[in-house]
Amino acid sequence: MNRLRDWAQRLKGELVALWFCARHPRTPLAAKLLALAVVAYAFSPIDLIPDFVPVLGYLDDVILLPIGIFLTLKLIPGDVLEECRAQAARWLEEKRPRPKNYVAAAVIVALWFAVLWLIWLWLEPWLVRWLN
Repeated sequence: MNRLRDWAQRLKGELVALWFCARHPRTPLAAKLLALAVVAYAFSPIDLIPDFVPVLGYLDDVILLPIGIFLTLKLIPGDVLEECRAQAARWLEEKRPRPKNYVAAAVIVALWFAVLWLIWLWLEPWLVRWLN
């Protein structure tokens, strides 16, 4: 259990470091874009797949985020990453609140509405025939 807790703490530190990397001027554009996407999703107060959905709800937290973090870290130059990790360590030591991303939350809500709308378009002809 301690190993899992340590891994989760390290993951949180890497997310904050990616947040700093996304703003760093020497981070390559591809790494910035991927870092912004990963950090925006991680710091969003709403998940793409809600946690109450059995099994799938935690899939993004356990699989997708670590993969996104791993891939992004591979694209960032080592010196930039070390500098940003040091910034992140200071940030976490000060116990500052983690950033929230309400734009990502709005995008996720918009995606859910789009999916619901597409489902409605797909079901509407069947429902009309069934109700008549």
